[in-house]
Amino acid sequence: MTKHKRWRTTAAIQRRARELRRPQTPAEQKLWARLRNRQLGGLKFRRQHPIGRFILDFCCVKHKLAIELDGPSHASQVEYDRDRTAWLEQKGYKVIRFTNAQVHHNLEGVLLEIARQCKTPL
Repeated sequence: MTKHKRWRTTAAIQRRARELRRPQTPAEQKLWARLRNRQLGGLKFRRQHPIGRFILDFCCVKHKLAIELDGPSHASQVEYDRDRTAWLEQKGYKVIRFTNAQVHHNLEGVLLEIARQCKTPL
């Protein structure tokens, strides 16, 4: 088994990640229902996973894939998202983003893209 470097995070970030796991958006609920319990090609995903000072919506640590769902609030934080993506990529993570609408209207396409990014056949 490959060891993955754990990025230090603060107790406050850990607490906030736990808090974010409770109230999921409808898009997060829909995607998580299909990612949890290794349903997608046997891949293990984490939800609201802290890395450094950031909390990822979904993460496959083994493939260093960060999955972000962008709702309406992301329109006002373009620069923050860009800086966050750059930091994660510097740490070796691939960041892919989907809109809530994509999850609601094309869930199968979203799942296929996630599997493709992990190079995992379905």
